Amino acid sequence: MDHYREEEYMPYLLNHESDVIEKLNELIDQNIITRIWQKDYKVWSDKPDEISNRLGWLDSPYEMQKSIDEINTFAEELKNEGFKNALLMGMGGSSLAPEVFRLTFGVREGYLDLSVLDSTHPEAVKSISERLNPEDTLYIVSTKSGGTVETMSFMKYFYNYAQKVLKENTSKHFIAITDPGSGLEETAKKLNFRKVFINNPDIGGRFSALSLFGLVPAALVGVKIDNLLERAVKAAEQCKSESKDDIFSNPGSLLGTTMGVLAVKGIDKITFITSPQLKYFGAWLEQLIAESTGKSGKGIVPVDLEEVVEPVYYSKDRFFVYIKLKDDYSQNEKFTLLREGEHPAVQITIDDVYELGREFFVWEFATAVSGWVTGIQPFDQPNVESAKIIARQKTQEYIETGSLDITEPYIKINDVNVSGYSKGNNLSELISGFIGDHIQQGSYISLQAYLNPGKDIWDKLQSIRTKLQMKYKCPTTLGYGPRFLHSTGQLHKGDGGKGLFIQITENKNTNLGIPDAAGTDKSSISFDVLIDAQSIGDMEALKNNNRHVLKLHITKNTEDVLSSIL
Repeated sequence: MDHYREEEYMPYLLNHESDVIEKLNELIDQNIITRIWQKDYKVWSDKPDEISNRLGWLDSPYEMQKSIDEINTFAEELKNEGFKNALLMGMGGSSLAPEVFRLTFGVREGYLDLSVLDSTHPEAVKSISERLNPEDTLYIVSTKSGGTVETMSFMKYFYNYAQKVLKENTSKHFIAITDPGSGLEETAKKLNFRKVFINNPDIGGRFSALSLFGLVPAALVGVKIDNLLERAVKAAEQCKSESKDDIFSNPGSLLGTTMGVLAVKGIDKITFITSPQLKYFGAWLEQLIAESTGKSGKGIVPVDLEEVVEPVYYSKDRFFVYIKLKDDYSQNEKFTLLREGEHPAVQITIDDVYELGREFFVWEFATAVSGWVTGIQPFDQPNVESAKIIARQKTQEYIETGSLDITEPYIKINDVNVSGYSKGNNLSELISGFIGDHIQQGSYISLQAYLNPGKDIWDKLQSIRTKLQMKYKCPTTLGYGPRFLHSTGQLHKGDGGKGLFIQITENKNTNLGIPDAAGTDKSSISFDVLIDAQSIGDMEALKNNNRHVLKLHITKNTEDVLSSIL
């Protein structure tokens, strides 16, 4: 491993090579690969909790081949009945892989165009409901637990919305993907959903891309799931290699050991650069790595969709991963400059988009191995519930009192109420002061936007992000709330505490009630109350974990305010 190679996941490691080789030898000597395949929980912990029942993903490439005919037959049935659209309602592991399939593969002729809803912003919900005609839309309710508040709120809203048009045919337009015995399974049977797909309960959400949660939506847009699984099986077989002679042919072990060793040495910001067509894969990787490794005061911070700039603007805590299509060279020059700028790096070249079947499995295995290296249990999420608990408390308070307990702003700057920091006469001074007062070696800056998702808003947020990145030479992340709560939220509260968080919220122009139950008109709360409760819960959970948080609440003209920042 003394030279840089473009294939086979061989990393360029600089002076870290001997440490990685030493850890690979330890991995072999302790039979870690065999023990992972034997589902030995002691690889990660002395207790089996949330490990023994979370390793079903190892079998997914093999087991899911038994479901190919059922899934494809279902997709053909919908095509023949004239369905044109599908709306997947889910969060985190239930939504990210389907989104990757739709945005990366597109829609094959004759198949359903899939939209994914993972925002509780009322204007996002209203917009997608108005765009899709219930008469030719399949509604997919997807949640492992069967009780995810966002997903079940979407289900109740869209069931009522569709019922106004479809009347007695409403249930034929709804399906569920969930675990056996979940609340959703019970609800789906009660409402007579068209179909309920029951997934293997031993697969955690973020490891579920190659299960029914990912493959059913993939088939609906026309992905050839047999091809995808064939690549995944080949990857699984490679990830069984464990002798010293062929360890470098085991991509999951090589990547995972490299990730873990670098993280232990403080190079814990894994930064993704991709071919344009593959850029959506990063959001799935982000959840997998952040939620699996960000706990117990440790963590690998995934940096996705950050603008690729000159090497001088990067701190020394970066590990660059370049995932490219074989015939795409659009990022080659930038990646080469970064690698030559003395950053550890790896280039992964794939032949076509179906190789994502391989990548899903390789990165799952790598994440599991990195947990062994760093001493992190990768299958639980101990801090995720904290923000949810506070959000539930806030919504209950609203139901009882008719108002949310919102922290009074320290200061008001034009159309923005500011809390969490008060030094500055304008937003630029305020943000500069907040970061300047708290930044340290190893910090990262996280923009958390509880805004209506859209290209214009995203572009403005990305512009702010790039300015911060270049000014402070600091890794940056960006996510929409509450989506990121099911992705990077665990990392934010559970890692080493060096994140600096800028939460951005806004007044809503739409009041959209959430039915108390599907088929009934009574509504105790609305989507604007839910998303506000979630942002409050997240901020309080961050503060309870001693994180630095600056909140900017925009009272009007959101796009203009974002344009004025920095």
